[in-house]
Amino acid sequence: MGFLSLRTIAFCLGALSFGGLALEQKTQYELFHDWKRLRTEPILSPQGSAWESAGTFNPAAMVRDGKFVMLYRAQDNAGTSRLGYAESSDGLHFNRRPAPVLSPEADYEKDGGVEDPRLVQIGGTYYLTYTGYNKRDAQLCLAESKDLIHWKRLGVILPAYKGNWNRAWTKSGAIVAERIAGKYWMYWLGTAADKTDQMGISSSTDLLDWHEETDTPVLPRRPGKFDSRVVEPGPPPIVTPQGIVLVYNGADDKLVYRAGIAVFDRRDPRKLLYRSDEPVFAPEHEWERVGQVPNVVFVEGMARKGGDWLFYYGGADKYVGIATAKLEVPHAR
Repeated sequence: MGFLSLRTIAFCLGALSFGGLALEQKTQYELFHDWKRLRTEPILSPQGSAWESAGTFNPAAMVRDGKFVMLYRAQDNAGTSRLGYAESSDGLHFNRRPAPVLSPEADYEKDGGVEDPRLVQIGGTYYLTYTGYNKRDAQLCLAESKDLIHWKRLGVILPAYKGNWNRAWTKSGAIVAERIAGKYWMYWLGTAADKTDQMGISSSTDLLDWHEETDTPVLPRRPGKFDSRVVEPGPPPIVTPQGIVLVYNGADDKLVYRAGIAVFDRRDPRKLLYRSDEPVFAPEHEWERVGQVPNVVFVEGMARKGGDWLFYYGGADKYVGIATAKLEVPHAR
């Protein structure tokens, strides 16, 4: 499958009449467009016989002191996950630290591990959301660091089996890195009563105590589309003059994972303004279609490089790949 070019997307804010398709009001969104892979092969692969021997995938990314830093999920042959650290001067060629920077220690992590990181910087502190998995429950957790290497756990922030509509595990916390209406906001994954995975939203004044903001999923699944079974946040969203832009991961009924884009109101992060009808990025190469979990591209890391944005993604739950796209909105941050 090729890429969907999203040069300009017209989203209708007014009423639409089927007779004349009248547009009472229209806003132009310049979203991520011109998606392309920068490498046809993985930029990170499993290695050795120890902590990263089975898989290296689902990375977070950020630029620090002029260098690209990646925290990636590494899995050993027993299925236990840890977080590895890799660094690059160009965003393409990474050097790994020999040991993980976060390993399972807490009761809510033991045996299963620490999974699927996402990074934001707020002030002088880096915050890491990740999934703590103990082979029984998966729960959304938080840690903080001053250097991206040494991490202090802050505990489970969204417990499993709780919430307005969630009935099972919680995962994939994507925090908006600035206050809106006096609060921080986070998009996350939960499981609805029909056992499909959908997206929720919570807010917090201190990043520790989170309160759910909607009675139903803020971004629900759509039967018959690429996100009919799973709707999961990707990298932390960015705030632009036109809205909060969130790249998300969707899976269909056959559990083929592809990426889409959602835009929320920058004054009310609960209000959806736009959503992709078609995926912008999809499995294509063999290493994205064959691995620990087949037919998966899972975008989780994002970093700016000049006028482009670099997207780091997991391929088939085994490898890390890199793609790029443009976002021509002034002052995106």
